Amino acid sequence: MTSVARRRRATGQILLLTAGFLVLVAISAASVLLVNKARNDSASVAHTIEVENQINALLLEIRRAESAARGYLLTRGPEFLADHDAAVAAVRPDLDTLAQLTADNPRQVDHVVRLRSAIAARLDQFARQIQFVKQGDEAGATTLVRDVAVRDATTSIRAIADAMRSEEERLLTQRTASADGSQQLASLVTIAGSALVILLAAISILLVRRSALARDEAEARLRENNLTLEATVDARTADLREANDEIQRFAYIVSHDLRSPLVNIMGFTAELEELRGDIFRRIGSLAHAGAEPSPLPVMVDDADPELEGTDKQLSQDFTEALGFIKSSIAKMDRLISAILNLTREGRREFEPVEIDTNELIDGIVRTLAHQAAEAQAQIHIEALPHIVSDRLALEQIFSNLIDNAIKYLKPGKPGAITVRGRKKLGFAIFEIADNGRGIDPKDHQRIFELFRRAGTQDRPGQGIGLAHVRALVRRLGGTMSVASELNDGSTFTITLPISWNIRNRNADS
Repeated sequence: MTSVARRRRATGQILLLTAGFLVLVAISAASVLLVNKARNDSASVAHTIEVENQINALLLEIRRAESAARGYLLTRGPEFLADHDAAVAAVRPDLDTLAQLTADNPRQVDHVVRLRSAIAARLDQFARQIQFVKQGDEAGATTLVRDVAVRDATTSIRAIADAMRSEEERLLTQRTASADGSQQLASLVTIAGSALVILLAAISILLVRRSALARDEAEARLRENNLTLEATVDARTADLREANDEIQRFAYIVSHDLRSPLVNIMGFTAELEELRGDIFRRIGSLAHAGAEPSPLPVMVDDADPELEGTDKQLSQDFTEALGFIKSSIAKMDRLISAILNLTREGRREFEPVEIDTNELIDGIVRTLAHQAAEAQAQIHIEALPHIVSDRLALEQIFSNLIDNAIKYLKPGKPGAITVRGRKKLGFAIFEIADNGRGIDPKDHQRIFELFRRAGTQDRPGQGIGLAHVRALVRRLGGTMSVASELNDGSTFTITLPISWNIRNRNADS
């Protein structure tokens, strides 16, 4: 599977999870809203039924008062009077409760006002009837009964109560319809949400199965590759060892073959330097010769003869040429020696030991203390992690880097060199930072090449140090890099395994 396909699959899975989450959130929010609405609708329906029950209870108490009053008028029995008084006492609280229940409906509030007036009139009639009976005025009671029949206060009360019941029936129908609608909508949302969740679950299962199949295929390919990986690695390692040995033999032979003619050149140059005195003494004597031959001038301690004009210039040119040849021979000899040292170092077998890097670098700094003092440089060593590696290789690595940091400081500016380190994911990371002249970014790779140098060549060197350091770091299973800008210092970063073991050594040898 390509990286683009993997990114697309990962993006699809993320979008699917996001969609599922949004669906669940939407269903939850809609469910909460619909549940609240259904609860409110149910409460409204219950409220309407309660109002109707309260109207019926009020009318029941009024009828009870009427029946008790009539019984008392006919029989004069005290039990009818007591029942009448209890009913009258219950009417007013029931009326107040009805007023409270209908306070949110202006039409019902108006009905309650009218009902309160009608009930008050009817209760007053009851009281006057009973009072006439108690006083023995049966004619007055009979007359009052006729007046009540004519005015029919009870009919007015029933009419108002019927109007209130009609209003509540209307509200009940409306609120019941709203409650039914809320329940249906909640059901639809639940069904739709469940369908979406099931759909997303099905898509998820499909993607998981596809991922599982892809994983199984990858594992199968990996098992197939592992069957031949060890043999392939062994074969390539053997090829690399053979190539490395061949390169080392080639470098060793070339360096020896180069040294042989170099020795001859050095010998002939020495002979030329010895012949120089005789040659220019002869030239000097010829220049001073007269008509007759004269003996050669006597020379003391191989001093140059006194020459004039072109002869003197020729002597100076000859001496300068010999100087160039000798300096070139010396440089060539140093390069050949460096190649031989690299060849020997490449054949050396590393021995992993536990190393206190603070103690190691402190010893290196002490050996470079004189150079640091001359360069007015301060070297600061921070806490460094201990590692298991080859001690000699580490000494060469850090000695070279710290020596370069001192060598390439800015003249006239106090140097500041810092060695710091940390651990990360099984590796030790070391940094050697300075405030020196820096390196142009375009030369960052050039400085690690053999016999290549960057910047102004005003310091001694053959351009081998950093190439050798990087080769050592690689043999130790690490990496090396540089971060630098011109006139802004440099930071060399070395990453090494915390525990470099014999398996690493065999792989690198």
